[in-house]
Amino acid sequence: MDIAIVGGGAAGFFAAINAKENYPTATVVIFEKSPKVLAKVKISGGGRCNVTNGCTAIKELAAAYPRGGRALKKAFRVFNTKDTMRWFEARGVPLVIQDDNCVFPASQNSQSIIDCFLRETQRLKVEIVLGRGIKAIKPVGDRLQLAFSGGGVPARTFDKVIAATGGSPQRQGLAWLEKLNHQIEDPVPSLFAFNMPTEAVTGLMGIVVEKTMVSIPGTKLKAAGPLLITHWGMSGPAILKLSSFGARILSEGGYRFQILVNWVNEQNHEVVLEKLGGIVAEHGNKILGNVRPYYLPERLWLYLLEKSGLSAKKKWGELGRKGLHKVVGVLTNDVYVVQGRTAFREEFVTCGGVSLESIDFNTMQSKACKNLYFAGELLDIDGITGGYNFQAAWTTAFIAAKLI
Repeated sequence: MDIAIVGGGAAGFFAAINAKENYPTATVVIFEKSPKVLAKVKISGGGRCNVTNGCTAIKELAAAYPRGGRALKKAFRVFNTKDTMRWFEARGVPLVIQDDNCVFPASQNSQSIIDCFLRETQRLKVEIVLGRGIKAIKPVGDRLQLAFSGGGVPARTFDKVIAATGGSPQRQGLAWLEKLNHQIEDPVPSLFAFNMPTEAVTGLMGIVVEKTMVSIPGTKLKAAGPLLITHWGMSGPAILKLSSFGARILSEGGYRFQILVNWVNEQNHEVVLEKLGGIVAEHGNKILGNVRPYYLPERLWLYLLEKSGLSAKKKWGELGRKGLHKVVGVLTNDVYVVQGRTAFREEFVTCGGVSLESIDFNTMQSKACKNLYFAGELLDIDGITGGYNFQAAWTTAFIAAKLI
């Protein structure tokens, strides 16, 4: 049997290795359009490669995917995060689980993952062809003929093809699959930071607040977690999660919207008011600038006081009920104007791709083209930051490699 893997990224290599292990006598060839393989793996996770997440509860795991979670819930019963960790460790890559549940190679170097893949493909005699993009797939009987971009390269025919080319930023990059009658969901960016060019908060660049809640008025979009203030606006896990779940809505609005920041991640205003009342009772003679509620970073607290029109030199005991409500308001409903997005360089995640309606998710085989399978971000599946996108790649590639 001849098997082609279209794409030399994470999903492509994982599919190739597992396909060859499933069919030892088969010829397996990886076609990569660029001069390098595994380029995204190399730079992911700040060069450390967040291979998966330590979450083992399938329902909780599936909830980390704004698109594709329902389909993945069943797929994770076949291959999940525990299986991923066993797979890499069995092939000489020890892993560590961080406090935030992100899983990295113990080496803290993405090269460990790349070396593992290259070592396995060499051991299994998987062929790797670089600089060979695919412009079309044509069914020829029960086989599939691959036509290559560029002149002078003859077409090749295979028994099975696994498409794992990664996310395409433009719909035209998926035209070769749309011609085969696959339904395509328009690709738009996911996992991005927010630009706030008119907001003074950017002067606090570098500040991280560990427990926040961010939301977008007029929508149900909401996310909790650490928030990072940058020189262009806001980033960090809470913002990236919000951008992931809101990818399509925010794109349709041209990335112009308001964001509400709850700096203390407490939605019950009475609880916050009670907390501040406790400060008044205990530190009434101290000035606002010297007593920070919820241990907020000093520069942020002083900025919020100024934004509320309150002097940092005013005493807590002089605030009165009106002043306390001002503080509650700025702590729980701080409004900012977003005017654009900034790519999150470590992820490059796309919302959209080949619709799951076009796929038999039990096998990852196309419903429109027999013997064509899919894996990875080429599908309309994407997760929040934290190793979830790689896990979706491993799971779909593992199932596709069964070739049934």
